[in-house]
Amino acid sequence: MTGLSLISHNVHDVEVDGRRMLFHIPTTGLFEMDEVSGAVLDLFKSNAKVTPDLMRETFDDRFAPDALAGTVESFLKLDIVRNGGGAATAVKPVKVEAFPLSTIVLNVNTGCNLSCSYCYKEDLTTPAKGDRMDFETARKSFELLLRQAKDRDRVNLVFFGGEPLTNLPLIREVVDYAEARVEEVGKAVDFTMTTNATLLTEEIVDWLDSHRFGITISMDGPKALHDKNRKTVGGKGSYDVVAQKARMLLGRYRSRPVGTRVTLTNGVTDVIAIHEHLKYDIGFFEVGFSPVTSGAFSAFNLTDEEVAKVFADMQALGERYVDAALRDENIGFSNMHQLMTDLASGTKKAVPCGAGIGMLAVDGEGDLQLCHRFTGSKMPSFGNVDAGIDTERLGGFIEAAQDKSSRACGTCRIRNLCAGGCYHESYARFEDPHSPVYHYCELMREWIDFGINAYSRIMTGNPGFLTRHVEPRRAST
Repeated sequence: MTGLSLISHNVHDVEVDGRRMLFHIPTTGLFEMDEVSGAVLDLFKSNAKVTPDLMRETFDDRFAPDALAGTVESFLKLDIVRNGGGAATAVKPVKVEAFPLSTIVLNVNTGCNLSCSYCYKEDLTTPAKGDRMDFETARKSFELLLRQAKDRDRVNLVFFGGEPLTNLPLIREVVDYAEARVEEVGKAVDFTMTTNATLLTEEIVDWLDSHRFGITISMDGPKALHDKNRKTVGGKGSYDVVAQKARMLLGRYRSRPVGTRVTLTNGVTDVIAIHEHLKYDIGFFEVGFSPVTSGAFSAFNLTDEEVAKVFADMQALGERYVDAALRDENIGFSNMHQLMTDLASGTKKAVPCGAGIGMLAVDGEGDLQLCHRFTGSKMPSFGNVDAGIDTERLGGFIEAAQDKSSRACGTCRIRNLCAGGCYHESYARFEDPHSPVYHYCELMREWIDFGINAYSRIMTGNPGFLTRHVEPRRAST
């Protein structure tokens, strides 16, 4: 060893209850350091170059030579230290020519019977004026999914809007068709829906239950917070009807757990109170939070101070999640579930999400969009259900998303968990779907650090929690 340098963008050091955890950024691996590895890492942190003489001088007889040599060898294999400069290694984008879809999202109606003030949908209107998808477009969409998913055993069909239940006759027809087709081709199909719940009836709930729909209800918390933004077209708050319908659904739905999605906006930031109400007063299986920082209507976007408060509150709720996990209890905080899943599975993202690769959305005209958030936007489409996927254009988009050479993501410690953030968030804020979400990058790094700490504590105190509570949740969704 003539002299080695630390590759700081490949390693992150996190302390957990007096233990030092090494987060290996390239693989999203997490290792507990012993005294030797911790001391060696500190030496590299404090010196631009470490030579054998420096190691002998620093450690003298403190550690056995074999232990030091073994630690350095491990660091070399992990590319934590390197002979030469510490510049980031350019990652060549993978050329994308195949799109093995698992999911198609059908925007069955741009109409909605609510008029939520923060809605990002650019084509939203009332149900009567909405652009309703017809059966032929839906059928072609599902056939496209089957062709692209030829090597998959299961496919997922998502019904979205607007409010999807404003076009329930189409949904029923498509479900019948899809179930018959997968039986013919030897696959299975899952159905998913996000709904505002206002149009649910017992008969509809029982039908959804019989077809094992994965259901998410949009609800923003207690009455005062929910009614702030989620109003009817006539301007009245929707909480009373949504709460009543949600309780009815939860009282008779048996096939799959039902979760809720909370949109956090200006003035709606009390994460803990919202979770307590939706989880324990209403009874949802789990609660997930989506902060709005780049909506079309800036008055509803969270301020910088509110974004910081939201992340702080999410960590406070995360502490409750950890305390419960150590008692082998699940408090249903889906953001933490996802973070624990990513750390447990060693998630390594080249792109932010599966949009464009595993999932596409279809609008009422049959055009293919990256995801449901882009239907109705000015973003150009990527083909249509008649001609199929524009593989050259979509492939170019995904390849551009992988190229981090001109962005700060290349050396960011959470690059393989975040990969730049949501395409639509960036598109709405910066008019560039590939721009990183710089406005809360540091908060995301703190959130991941919190997750590493939480994961380490759970794995030390109750490692079976992930097997019993998080893995089944993944299977059910």
